[in-house]
Amino acid sequence: MVRFLLRRAPSVVVVLFAASLLAFFLPRLAPGDPATAVAGPDATREQIAAVHAELGLDRPMPAQYASWLRDVVLHGDFGTSYVTHREVTGLLGDRLGSTVQLALLATLLMIVIGVALGVAAGSSRRPWARSLLDLACTVLLAIPPFLTGLLLALLLGVAWRVLPVSGEVSLLEDPEIGIQYLALPALALALPSAAAMARLIQTAMRDARAQEYVQTAVAKGASPRRITVRHVLRNSLGSALVSLGIRLGDLLGGAVVIEFVFARNGLGSLAVTSSTQRDYLVIQALVLLAVAVAVLMQVLTEVGLSLLDPRIRLEGAR
Repeated sequence: MVRFLLRRAPSVVVVLFAASLLAFFLPRLAPGDPATAVAGPDATREQIAAVHAELGLDRPMPAQYASWLRDVVLHGDFGTSYVTHREVTGLLGDRLGSTVQLALLATLLMIVIGVALGVAAGSSRRPWARSLLDLACTVLLAIPPFLTGLLLALLLGVAWRVLPVSGEVSLLEDPEIGIQYLALPALALALPSAAAMARLIQTAMRDARAQEYVQTAVAKGASPRRITVRHVLRNSLGSALVSLGIRLGDLLGGAVVIEFVFARNGLGSLAVTSSTQRDYLVIQALVLLAVAVAVLMQVLTEVGLSLLDPRIRLEGAR
């Protein structure tokens, strides 16, 4: 395990370094000037120039990048927001809890729904049932999360007032009320990823049923349930784990839109406002955080695969 992590460390560093370059330079290529947003639309050129100097935007971009990267690496300092004048780490800390709660519940729903649909589709011997499940997965994959969120809000929040459609209450403050505010956005975020996971599990289960060890279990008289649970499903969960590692990145990306649709005060809404206000330092921190989470999930996925399938070795071939 330690050797595997040490071998992955250089690639992780390279990915994070490349992400830091993109996070720093790409926002600055977009139209707009943070100094104008800070000084106001009626500011004079002298006032805008003064804001540039105050924020350090008058220096060459390579010098700005080197200074920012040094502070991040050596001190964990992502700077101070141009707009709110607060430390970026503090801003992210205030919003992180809301997004983490949303992502955790969406992940749980994705696993439960995805595994249930995948096992049902992979185990059913009725053609009409498989066709119906395939159609459901296709529809869920085709509809983007924001549209799913709007449809759920109209159905369960407007037509039938079952759940609230905007705002939030922290689970830590009031779990009973908080889960009601989380249900719709988490479900909207989870459904497309659950459909993708279900498709992978269904395909993996069909392939597993054609393997010799399953045919041997059938010849020995094992019950269909035992064959499905012990042999087919267990050897098909690797696909679900790979999908989980990939789809968690999609969940973070989809949270940007979903939080805006349901008026949640998380990292997604912070990303939207920071982009419109050209608050570069906040955008840079959010991009690095998203990439770091994606890299971490990839490493954990590889570790999980090795635990599910002993034939997979983390150390690799020598």
